[in-house]
Amino acid sequence: MAQIADTPAVALARVDDASKQPRRIAVSRGGGVAPLAAIDVNQWRALAGRAIEPNGYYLPGWALAVNAFASGRTDVSTLVARDRHSQNGNARLIGLMPFVPMARAYKIPLPAFVSAEPYGTLCTPLLDPEMAHDAARELMRHARDGGAHALVLHDVSLDGAVMRAFSEVLRQERLRWRVLNSHLRACLDATRECDDMLREALGAKKLKELRRQRHRLAEHGAVSFAIARTADEVTTALETFLSLEASGWKGMCRTALIQDEGDARFIRRAAPALAEHGQCEVVTLTAGNTAIAAGIVLRHQERAFYFKLGIDERFAKFSPGVQLTLDLTRHLCDDPAIATADSTASADHPMINPIWRGRFAIGDVLIPLRRNDPMVWLIQAAMIIRGAIRVIARRAIHLVPGKHRPPLNTTWSIRPPAH
Repeated sequence: MAQIADTPAVALARVDDASKQPRRIAVSRGGGVAPLAAIDVNQWRALAGRAIEPNGYYLPGWALAVNAFASGRTDVSTLVARDRHSQNGNARLIGLMPFVPMARAYKIPLPAFVSAEPYGTLCTPLLDPEMAHDAARELMRHARDGGAHALVLHDVSLDGAVMRAFSEVLRQERLRWRVLNSHLRACLDATRECDDMLREALGAKKLKELRRQRHRLAEHGAVSFAIARTADEVTTALETFLSLEASGWKGMCRTALIQDEGDARFIRRAAPALAEHGQCEVVTLTAGNTAIAAGIVLRHQERAFYFKLGIDERFAKFSPGVQLTLDLTRHLCDDPAIATADSTASADHPMINPIWRGRFAIGDVLIPLRRNDPMVWLIQAAMIIRGAIRVIARRAIHLVPGKHRPPLNTTWSIRPPAH
């Protein structure tokens, strides 16, 4: 996996990008669209294990739980690509992209397929590293055969290996993808020495203040950082997280996971399911016997994904969200299996951005499926107008008196809009 530098746009992608020299494979022409629940889990897990670019939110244990329970995100379809080399009669899976029609995703009745949002801010398709070009080409072909004129890839790494594979296929077909919107997102280079990195990021004065806050927090009991790894441990720690999340501003906004029956069932299914394969941890910060902050972290290949954070806001003056994130940063840097971590946070986030100083470009991408197709321009225009309306709406919300907002120094919410 590539080193992450503090540059304006950095790709979270493997150095050994096998898609640059893909092996030409005879690709299966059948079964290009299927319900997500119908995908063979063993083949899916095998593809995820070797995928050219990781995405913890498209791991089967997570995505299947979202598809089964999460409000507004159930019953999605999947574009699949397979090769012809059969094992026990099944062509091997080389590409997978969960999707919904544009009419369902955005209430815009135009012929496009949109990445299914997996209750996380990353929708990178899974592609086989040796057959990335073939897989991308087949996903596009199946979408075209299904009546789509374009693909809308939501929240993908613009400089990652997956987009490079799609770029090459589009170049060969004399097409090009278009960025609908983009921003820089915070990430962590976990290969660096942690103390040096935090000193560079926060400065000696800020670190001293955080140590002072931690000493004051210890007056409420010994401060400890715990990591739940096994399925049983994660099941128990998850309930602590859910209570903390619902106790704060997310509870007041009615956006906490536990406040929606479907969302609660999804996370209670997904987290232990991933933990069984070493792909989910719940980290908790306690003072004495009181949990004051907890977070959910997904793991896929050499990358971690900081999904959600909840705090006890009675301890807000001690910056519990920051304290937990500092401990998590040290944990990830000490783990030789992790090279990078994706904050999955919004652009310019005031809590995580000063701590994790790496950046990579992420955005929504429009992939045309036919040359000189006027429908693609219509789809693009509709997406641009929708984006402009959303910007205006977000600004208007901030003008509403009494609107609950997250504390700037403690936590953030990752809750994509329901389909």
